[in-house]
Amino acid sequence: MNPTRLKKLIRPLVQKLHAYVPGEQPKIPGLIKLNTNENPYPPSPHVLKTVQAAVDGRLRLYPNPTAERLRAKLARLHRCTPDHLIIGNGSDELLALAVRTFTEPSPKSRVQYFTPSYSLYPVLADTHGAAKNPVPLNPDFSMPGLPGLKRGQVWDFNAALTLVTTPNAPGGRGYPTAELDKFCRAQQGVVVLDEAYVDFADENALKLALKHPHVLVSRTFSKAYSLCFQRVGYFVGHPDLIAALHKMRDSYNVNGLGQIAAEATLDDLKYYRANFRQILTTREQLSRQLTKLGFRVLPSQTNFILTRPPLFPAEQWLQKLRDRKILVRWFGAKEVRDYLRITIGTPAEAEALVRAVSAIAAEGG
Repeated sequence: MNPTRLKKLIRPLVQKLHAYVPGEQPKIPGLIKLNTNENPYPPSPHVLKTVQAAVDGRLRLYPNPTAERLRAKLARLHRCTPDHLIIGNGSDELLALAVRTFTEPSPKSRVQYFTPSYSLYPVLADTHGAAKNPVPLNPDFSMPGLPGLKRGQVWDFNAALTLVTTPNAPGGRGYPTAELDKFCRAQQGVVVLDEAYVDFADENALKLALKHPHVLVSRTFSKAYSLCFQRVGYFVGHPDLIAALHKMRDSYNVNGLGQIAAEATLDDLKYYRANFRQILTTREQLSRQLTKLGFRVLPSQTNFILTRPPLFPAEQWLQKLRDRKILVRWFGAKEVRDYLRITIGTPAEAEALVRAVSAIAAEGG
């Protein structure tokens, strides 16, 4: 078929889309991978044993279509009912469902989000054909327009859907629950508080999803619970919003092994909480060491840090570290192009990073 004719088979909206660009997943022997905010520690032995035992004749069967057992366990943990919960193929699927459920494919229907923030948000809005309202964060990555929240500022209080990453990425800053409460009360549309990194933060906003009928909280088993491979996330919110999302999701959207792994994770929270404490300790130690080497390290409530390096532009540091088999993340957006985002790894990985940074700095001198 003629390439021009073939192109005409694709919707104009899709032709214009710019796809989401995930972090690199290179297969380099000996690589220290600190670019995609994965947990450096494996799932608990109990989780691994449970998943391995489930690799049996059940693989020929469909999984539970609504992840009923997992929803029941999460409901007990969060002191709500299973009707307050929906499970997704990672929280990304649920974010996409929220765009499709609560916004129209129209320039009059807005998806609102921070910038810089999770770069998937504008992609989801574009994919659906909704309008976008990117709201610039303050230079220190705090939320704009607070505490006054005066109308006519950058926020659209009538946006159909507002996506708030808290703690935020790539900045790492957490937002107080009281501040978020005030913000949510000002919004007329649905608000999703994306708490992918909340297990590394000082506080969480889950109670706002149970307090306000237009607020949803998004959680994931990827970042804190070492299940990136299985893709399991969930929303907590008013049963009416959850029921609407259920209408839009695919049947059997969460694979059976993922459901089993997440259920087993909830049985072994003590193991994971010990890992959280170790990651926070490593985060603070690494922050102090990099600061001594001339880096400006921003306060973080996540399992990564955002830091502005000395001597060379951040993009050069990216390559110099890569040459030493250490992979970190650099973003080209003007607000963060002077920074590197570094995932918190094991203490040994952090020590290797500091050694590499010291060597690069010595060469630069």
